[in-house]
Amino acid sequence: MVIGVINLVSYGISSGGAVGNLLYQLETMGVFEYVLPFLMIFALVYAILNKAKFLGNNNAVNVVLSLAVGLMALQFKYVSYFFSEIFPRLGVLLSILLVLVILMSLFVDFTGSAARIGFGLFAGIAGIIIIFQSFSDSFGWGSLDLLNSPFWWGLTDNLPAILVVVLVFGGIIAIPILGNKNNGIPQARP
Repeated sequence: MVIGVINLVSYGISSGGAVGNLLYQLETMGVFEYVLPFLMIFALVYAILNKAKFLGNNNAVNVVLSLAVGLMALQFKYVSYFFSEIFPRLGVLLSILLVLVILMSLFVDFTGSAARIGFGLFAGIAGIIIIFQSFSDSFGWGSLDLLNSPFWWGLTDNLPAILVVVLVFGGIIAIPILGNKNNGIPQARP
């Protein structure tokens, strides 16, 4: 009798019961590795083609192109690895953001634009950190000592090019924004 109870308890602890078995079966069938990434890519490509009306209102062509892109994306396991790396960490990030919103709503009024901008900035920085950490092992950025890692070596080799690109795009963005200001100069009358 005691052996039966011990087996029952250990079965529930180690495998997760019926839900754990179901998820394990779905994993062994390739649902998480192939089916779900294919469905996501297919849906996104189809929605983009449908919205852009690039090929007119021909849904059959949109479906065929979406199928082709979805299947070709899964030809190599890069997409599957990407999704398996990013989505668990995205879930953790969303949980952290949810807790922060709940706690901050006690003290901060989110109807003001400054609070929204601040929270959006925090969420963006957290997202960049999650993406960097997600790909750290995949792309050789895994060392915690960032100044002595392959990422830093690649960054220092390409730093002038990176700075030029940042300055050019910063100028492209800043010129229209700053060009609208008249700096107190009155407009000329016709």
